[in-house]
Amino acid sequence: MMLDRIRASLPALPPAEQRVARLLLADARTFALQPVGELAARAGVSKPTVVRFCRSVGYDGLADFKRKLAGSVNEGVPFVHRAVDADDKPGDVVVKVIDNAVSAMLKYRNDADGPAFERATAALADAVRNGRRIEFYGVGNSGIVAQDAQHKFFRLGVSAVAISDGHVQVMSATMLQPGDVAVVISNSGRSRDLIDAAEIALQKGATLVVISASGSPLALMAQPAGRVLLAVDHPENHDRYSPMVSRLLHLLVIDILSTGVALRLGGETLRPMLQEIKKNLRTRRYAPRA
Repeated sequence: MMLDRIRASLPALPPAEQRVARLLLADARTFALQPVGELAARAGVSKPTVVRFCRSVGYDGLADFKRKLAGSVNEGVPFVHRAVDADDKPGDVVVKVIDNAVSAMLKYRNDADGPAFERATAALADAVRNGRRIEFYGVGNSGIVAQDAQHKFFRLGVSAVAISDGHVQVMSATMLQPGDVAVVISNSGRSRDLIDAAEIALQKGATLVVISASGSPLALMAQPAGRVLLAVDHPENHDRYSPMVSRLLHLLVIDILSTGVALRLGGETLRPMLQEIKKNLRTRRYAPRA
């Protein structure tokens, strides 16, 4: 969040700018509406100090800062970085988009539910050892994440499938049995197809692992005992943004799961297989020019 970033940078600010930051953090909505003179008076600093504070935390000035702050507090969309504007230069877009992604990943590192990852990894590893089915369900952008998951587990020698068609998801979930694992991926957690497939998987006794926003209908399905919720919460206004960062976070979750499963399966079998795969792939590449 924009305010989280400012709160984290507070110790590095000069004392006068810290007073401006504390005024902001105490009431961001009021800060966005008041003129610079009133802000300076309330913080006990000069008007230039207010402007310097805005620049110190990465904005072009007070007007730019208040515009982004107003968007954050009024629309309910916390900005992790400066919002991309129509007149931004390519270099600005590079910095802002990368800052957004990096900030979101660092926040997720701190928020991730370790015990939930432990349970999900154990269920997937048990399914592999017992020759059970592992299926990844997703639609749209989440369907792409499901395909990446299938590829990651395929490289471990695990037979897993990714399904993005709603009808096929329902059919495949109907064939699941106890010991199988259905991993359902959704940014919104409101897709009717995915919710239907998840309900069927549960009826068949399969383990349900959900990667979605906490509080969504899909996430609520995964909260009872015996199910696993890997909550991924990143606010994205779907009227203004495509869900870019949430997709990156979902891919990150898949990387964590595949790495955890690989460690549980042990390197004695995986290492020779991966080395052989790399050896065989090298024959498919052009040799570097001399």
